[in-house]
Amino acid sequence: MKLVFCGTPLFAVPSLKAVLAAGHEVALVLTQPDKPAGRGMALRPSSVKQFALEQGLAVAQPDKLRNNVEIESQLREIAPDAICVVAYGKLIPTWMLELPRFGNINVHGSLLPKYRGAAPIQWAVANGEAETGVTTMLLNEGLDTGDMLLERRLAIPTTATSAELFPQLSEVGASALVETLAGLEAGTIQRQKQDDSEATLAPQLTREDGNANPAERNALCIFNRWRGFQPWPGAYTMLRGKRFILKELSLVSEVKVSAGTLEVRDGKLLMGTSDGSALELLEVQLEGKPAMPGGQFARDFQVKSGERVG
Repeated sequence: MKLVFCGTPLFAVPSLKAVLAAGHEVALVLTQPDKPAGRGMALRPSSVKQFALEQGLAVAQPDKLRNNVEIESQLREIAPDAICVVAYGKLIPTWMLELPRFGNINVHGSLLPKYRGAAPIQWAVANGEAETGVTTMLLNEGLDTGDMLLERRLAIPTTATSAELFPQLSEVGASALVETLAGLEAGTIQRQKQDDSEATLAPQLTREDGNANPAERNALCIFNRWRGFQPWPGAYTMLRGKRFILKELSLVSEVKVSAGTLEVRDGKLLMGTSDGSALELLEVQLEGKPAMPGGQFARDFQVKSGERVG
């Protein structure tokens, strides 16, 4: 097929690599404009742009797609058979949805209709799901509401973080995309409508999502949210009027600690949660200070059992 590929972060690179390896022609790659990053805030190209240029592909980085006459003219001239959309980060306008004969095919990191939205992998882990996966779907004007094409499932280990799942799911998605394109061309894929009554949302993460709130959440809930919100926004609470970052956690069985308090026990730093269950704080960082093991922090900062957090 002749394709246009839309993608931005590292998650999308395996999909672009896979369609090229499968022999498809990628006539144009659309990706987000370069963004300032690092201490010097120098402009940094997206992972997809870097890979595309290495492959000698044409790249465009429009600020907007809606009412973009130049991009619309360029895509109409290309006349792609399909447009592949993988973590692009922009809404696809109607003219673009209607352009290719096989539609706009999206690789979405969840088992739809669960976890529609910007952060499906993170929220699946944060909510303690035992399974996630990838769904290829035809985009429409709704938020991840289009017809499903293929689904691939992946178990979530009980200690896995979303950061660990991203590369696995990106490879699963790449394989599913290639299979989806082949099935569409052969006419062997059956479109399946989503059951909107089973839909859940996975909104864009905010810094506040990282607030552990140990007085109101139990240990398992906090642990799952910490796993899900890696590498950002992670998990934190407040200690002595400063942000107290919980960099590494583990669940502690059969140990009770008062909700919203710290306890030092056998050289370990524990945090009590809403139901009295506890987390061991393996690595922590007080705002403005270096990160360190929890036990060392308890000694260096003279933490007393019963000191409150939150």
